Amino acid sequence: MPDLKMWIEASRPRTLAAAVIPVGLAAALAFADGVFDLLPVLAALTCALLIQVATNFINEIYDFKRGADTAERLGPRRQVAAGLISVAQMRIAAIAVLLTAFVLGLYLVQHAGWEILLVGLLSLLFAWAYTGGPFPLAYKGLGEVFVFLFFGLTALAGTYYVQALTLGWPAILLAIVPGAHSSNILGVNNLRDIDTDPKAGKRTLAVRIGARKARNLYIVLTVLALLAPLGLLYFGYSPWLLISLAAAVPALKLMRQVNTLSGAPLNAVLAGTAKLLLLHGLLLATGLILGTL
Repeated sequence: MPDLKMWIEASRPRTLAAAVIPVGLAAALAFADGVFDLLPVLAALTCALLIQVATNFINEIYDFKRGADTAERLGPRRQVAAGLISVAQMRIAAIAVLLTAFVLGLYLVQHAGWEILLVGLLSLLFAWAYTGGPFPLAYKGLGEVFVFLFFGLTALAGTYYVQALTLGWPAILLAIVPGAHSSNILGVNNLRDIDTDPKAGKRTLAVRIGARKARNLYIVLTVLALLAPLGLLYFGYSPWLLISLAAAVPALKLMRQVNTLSGAPLNAVLAGTAKLLLLHGLLLATGLILGTL
């Protein structure tokens, strides 16, 4: 039987910032707008984490079945491919996690209306469709689009909506931050595996557009993430938001590295991009809160 350490590894803890930061930013924006509501935030955070974990579990199953997780893979160990957790065990765990997210999400539906039910059902569907089903998004070059939409726009705008029960441009602008950084996390992963993924029929965006354009896309998304939230100044938010520009220091280092590294050394850029998402998100949340205080 797999032990707890194996399940924790399968949940990919380093990726969970992609679920936490959009919820935290939505809470900070709601605080700045005077509509912060703790219980919906906690429910949204729990659901986001559960959906992220379930997506990772499902990814383990289908990447193993489709032959993407082989000995040639340059990333961290995968539990199903390593024979530590069976496909059946991982499937049961994924279903259990998704059902838990659905049940908890019913509170948000009751609190904020049927629109949240639609968002929740789509999130559950795409958690599976990312690597499963007849048209796996990750295998068709649509992974970054999925991540931008669901770990950026949907997660942040949805969390803001369940507090304010309305939505405006500031939430959309702020959602670009986790969306762009999370897309870059996936983009670096795909750039690292650009030589091995095609052998498993995995036509990621990096495979489709080539390494050079994939590197350029990383730079464009990083710059977009750094500059987009400054648009909140136009809507009257505090100049304290400018402290978020401190994230440009590690961002510049990562942009240089992604231009020069290939293969396994990109694992360091992958970890650094996740840390950049966390740092940038915390700085923005701090700016929003300080500007209100």
